[in-house]
Order: sequence, then C-alpha cells, then structure tokens
Amino acid sequence: QVQLVESGGGLVQAGGSLRLSCAASGRTFSNYAMGWFRQAPGKERDFVATISKSGGSTRYADSVKGRFTISRDNAKNTVYLQMNSLKPEDTAVYYCAGDRAYSRSNTFIPSEIGEYDYWGQGTQVTVSS
Repeated sequence: QVQLVESGGGLVQAGGSLRLSCAASGRTFSNYAMGWFRQAPGKERDFVATISKSGGSTRYADSVKGRFTISRDNAKNTVYLQMNSLKPEDTAVYYCAGDRAYSRSNTFIPSEIGEYDYWGQGTQVTVSS
C-alpha cells in the first residue's frame, strides 16, 4: 500500500508559477510510474503529465506542454510538477497518482488513467486573471 500526499497548491495570478509536490510513503517508490491529473468543477479528471519510474521518460498533455515539467526524486520518494506561465484555465484540483510498474521497463509510462493504482487527496490550484 502506498499513500500519496500532495502539497504546493494555492492562489496565483495568471503568468505566475507554482510547484506541486507529491510525497509517497513506503520503500518501493522507485518501482512506480507516477502521474499528475487535474479536475475542474463539473469536469472529468484529465491527464496532465506522467513520468517513468526511472525518470527517463515523460509525457504531457498538449495543453500544458512547454509550460509544465514533471520530475521525481526517488531518494526523497517525491514527484514534482513545476507549473509556469499559469493560465486561468489551469484552475483545478491537482492529483498525483502511482502505477505499480514492478515488472515494467524503466522507461514505461502509463497510457490510461485506469492503469494507476493509488491516488492522493488532491491540492487546489487557482489562477486568477
């Protein structure tokens, strides 16, 4: 069992930056591919970014490509989401998620939301115009 706890959300003006963190419990964090998702009020939970268990492979939603960067520090059991040039449409609750990738290659990244096994409680990001 892995517990994920997000932090770093808040209120920021358009054009500003935030860095979200997701701390994972347990000693097997390096065996999990990790992802960030977001959900705006009344909308479905959408994919934002994902990173392989080694950190060597990443993928981003088109809407955040070039503005957001996902990274991880396996020694600290933490995955990050650096968000720059924020827009009002980035306003949402942001969730991190973990995919047990024990038998997968170091470059494996999940392709479907249903592949993720564990979820955090979310952190609110609000971007004002």
